[in-house]
Amino acid sequence: MNKPKVLFLCTGNSARSQMAEGLLRALAGEHFDVFSAGTEPKGSILPEVEEVMREVGVDLSAHWSKSVMEYLGKAVFAHVITVCADAEENCPAVFLNMGTHEHFPFDDPAKFEESARLESTRRVRDQIEERLREWVSGQGIQPMDYRQN
Repeated sequence: MNKPKVLFLCTGNSARSQMAEGLLRALAGEHFDVFSAGTEPKGSILPEVEEVMREVGVDLSAHWSKSVMEYLGKAVFAHVITVCADAEENCPAVFLNMGTHEHFPFDDPAKFEESARLESTRRVRDQIEERLREWVSGQGIQPMDYRQN
């Protein structure tokens, strides 16, 4: 059985879309093939993002920042979810016209002040998880309890 493909889009693919990819895999990975990309990939994931994901048992160490162009003409996505306004505005229309397109806006951890970045990134992680739990349930799937904390 082919699982529906889900693409999370952001600007840099260094924070929000990476967290969404990792969280959806943890919550319902057996039901979806999950990907993330950026309209202007940064090349790496923010260290704070890797840390807050590790705190809940999701390992992003094998992830890297990817361009949305890597998927152009190579994959058809059943769901395309933008997680920032810039990606919503600047994503190639071909992706936004694939399958179901939704927009889940979240604050950008890369823009948080250094002194509050870790705590603020935890808050965004939890917001993304809450929204994805609702989304997965709306797909008729029971989200898994994956947290290791």
